[in-house]
Amino acid sequence: MSFAVIQMVSQSDVLANLAQARRLLEQAATGGAKLAVLPENFPAMGRRDVADIGRAEDLGEGPILPWLKQAARDLTLWIVAGTLPLPPKDQPNAKSNACSLLINDQGEIVARYDKLHLFDVDVADARGRYRESDDYAFGGNVVVADTPVGRLGLTVCYDLRFPELYSELRAAGAELITAPSAFTAVTGAAHWDVLIRARAIETQCYLLAAAQGGVHPGPRETFGHAAIVDPWGRVLTQQDQGEAVLLAERDSSEQASIRARMPVVNHRRFFSQGAQRPASER
Repeated sequence: MSFAVIQMVSQSDVLANLAQARRLLEQAATGGAKLAVLPENFPAMGRRDVADIGRAEDLGEGPILPWLKQAARDLTLWIVAGTLPLPPKDQPNAKSNACSLLINDQGEIVARYDKLHLFDVDVADARGRYRESDDYAFGGNVVVADTPVGRLGLTVCYDLRFPELYSELRAAGAELITAPSAFTAVTGAAHWDVLIRARAIETQCYLLAAAQGGVHPGPRETFGHAAIVDPWGRVLTQQDQGEAVLLAERDSSEQASIRARMPVVNHRRFFSQGAQRPASER
């Protein structure tokens, strides 16, 4: 079974970004993918009205969710919808989560992951200060779901720096893990390749790292280098900058062999306590 990761250079115009994403999803489906992963913030980059976007989607008045469901149906494609702002269900006035949705090929939402680790970081770039928690609420759950390409664990971007989440996903049966991202150019150049390979190696999962790769309003520059990494840590395909559709196929027998020959799950001596809310949220 084939799957795809998508790289975009999203701008501030939601409808224009959705049109670009549709074109890239069509390429993925034409290439034989059964599941495609969009990048973090695929509907828009550089917007300050995150709360308004999320509220409109929750009330059924926004364009993003109908577009996603229609694209999945039209293309008979499972879609991991990078991230979009969404408040908790039926709480339109609550603070939005950075939400990664899994949509099946019938256009139904089958899983929702709210980003656990928010990017509140100072970076030596033109923007300098990033405070994702100004706009988003912390998630609280580890999420896995069955798909046609295997059991899928959901993560987002900054999560890559927290290996305990990935250990939880492996323990929950994950065979593939998505990491839609929008790494800064500075942090990406330093750490991206190491992080995505490490998370694949330690979990013995395929790592599907969709990305933003270019210049956005803000100003903001993202690292790109969307990639698919196999359970042995090999980078199967990668794109440095600009739009791309990357395709690969899961070799389930090789994955089973890697896990049997090096049974790291059986050798673990440290165990995390599951997903915990930060102290500020308790």
